[in-house]
Amino acid sequence: MTDNGIPDAGQPEKAAGSRRRGGGRAMYRLVVVLCAAVAYVFDQLTKLWVVGTMTEGQITPVLPPLLNWHFIRNPGAAFSIGTEITWVFTIVMVLVSIAIITQVPKIASRGWAAALGLVLGGALGNLTDRLVREPSFAQGHVVDFIALPNFAIFNIADSAVVSGVVLICLLTLRGINLDGSRAGDETGTEGTPGAGESHER
Repeated sequence: MTDNGIPDAGQPEKAAGSRRRGGGRAMYRLVVVLCAAVAYVFDQLTKLWVVGTMTEGQITPVLPPLLNWHFIRNPGAAFSIGTEITWVFTIVMVLVSIAIITQVPKIASRGWAAALGLVLGGALGNLTDRLVREPSFAQGHVVDFIALPNFAIFNIADSAVVSGVVLICLLTLRGINLDGSRAGDETGTEGTPGAGESHER
């Protein structure tokens, strides 16, 4: 409605644009949740299977010599770094999870949604181990079992985190921002109806 009481012809278009952006953001949030849920559930189910069917230290050939299951409990990070400061990694994973969750409302890119969802699911998977597994709360040892030649033993959560980080690097190299716009794109600003929606994400 204009100041002189005449209906503003642009109002329906503005409202439609707002609805489209709102619906799009909901879709991206759903992608985050789905990717995080798949990574988390797959990680926890495989760990339950390993703990229930293997003894600690057991090695089971899968595709020798390329792939074995090797059940270990890791108190540290990758390559058994920081085995004496397990609680530090618990805090780090909590902070990472919170940081990702705070960014979710800003996401307007399918690629970023998938990447952050994978990192979140992986972080929560290993965080669960830290919180509920032996020897104590916040100092639990993470179940690792995927063994490759001359490489660290890891799990599905680790794979999800690495995959998410690699995808984030690719998106950054392509200049795709969290809001779906591209670096240097003057038209892809938030607040412009359809901003970033035409970009490949």
